[in-house]
Amino acid sequence: MNIPATRQDLMKVNMGPHHPSMHGVLRLIVTLDGEDVIDFTENRTIIQYLPYVTRWDYLATMFTEAITVNGPEQLGNIQVPKRASYIRVIMLELSRIASHMLWLGPFMADIERELVYDLFEAATGMRMMHNYFRIGGVATDLPHGWIDKCLNFCEYFLTGVTEYQKLITRNPIFLERVEGVGIIGREEVINWGLSGPMLRASGIQWDLCKVDHYECYDEFDWEVQWQKEGDSLARYLEFRGGPYENLEIRYFDRERNPEWNDFEYRFISKKPSPTFELPKQELYVRVEAPKGEVGIFLIGDQSVFPWRWKIRPPGFINLQILPQLVKRMKLADIMTILGSIDISMGEVDR
Repeated sequence: MNIPATRQDLMKVNMGPHHPSMHGVLRLIVTLDGEDVIDFTENRTIIQYLPYVTRWDYLATMFTEAITVNGPEQLGNIQVPKRASYIRVIMLELSRIASHMLWLGPFMADIERELVYDLFEAATGMRMMHNYFRIGGVATDLPHGWIDKCLNFCEYFLTGVTEYQKLITRNPIFLERVEGVGIIGREEVINWGLSGPMLRASGIQWDLCKVDHYECYDEFDWEVQWQKEGDSLARYLEFRGGPYENLEIRYFDRERNPEWNDFEYRFISKKPSPTFELPKQELYVRVEAPKGEVGIFLIGDQSVFPWRWKIRPPGFINLQILPQLVKRMKLADIMTILGSIDISMGEVDR
């Protein structure tokens, strides 16, 4: 095939926006030489991309928002106000609880999960796809009375943990189905690059909230929960222990601390500049999401568009070990093992 010589007077054409029923409107920027396509891009600035990231893991949307703003903040050396950091931690831990509740069981979990969604709706206006985190802070401050409502939920929720223990953890039928099923050894979990509860269930004390010291997690007194058996029961105990024992948000008492109200409003209730440019650097940033490590490899090019934006979803990585785990197991064990991995197809089927 003869390829025509490229002329200098190229034309850029916007194709789209496309079908309104898609997950976000698609805009294609096509560079043409006559009718020959020279270049083809689908661009979003960092700020424009924020509403899309909640679709990766729609059960833990605050974490995908957090990782999206943390990278530009570190590249641009943007300081987050202390109050905004506290608000982020509250939202992240509530999102962790909501994610684990959906995993725990459709019936009793949905009751508490709806209460968490009530809190999200009161603060962000949305129950699931929040678009709340911003580069340098959060979109809006918390409404009046929200902290008291959140603390009331935490007290109510933590009283139900004992009931869950009796109903599930000490249930002999449940233990028969999960104990010793789908064992992953310590070396295997490292070699496969697994993270989150799957990593800690195999005897490795690793939590990015402790390791990377992001947000204000260092100001809270908590320990990394871990198991050593590596089976489906150990993974269940990790998921169960995460939102209840990992960081007890009911002890959050910052509204009485003068530091809680000592912040400046530059990034609270305001939009960041649409011309915000990423410095010419590269960075890998990560957070500890309910399912494991969510990471983004980001390369800035002194432009409003990232030169590279590579996503590392935990579910996609953790699921790779499934074929090995189910070999030589019973058919009924497949659902037990798959359920103990805890995946969201939004971040797996890409």
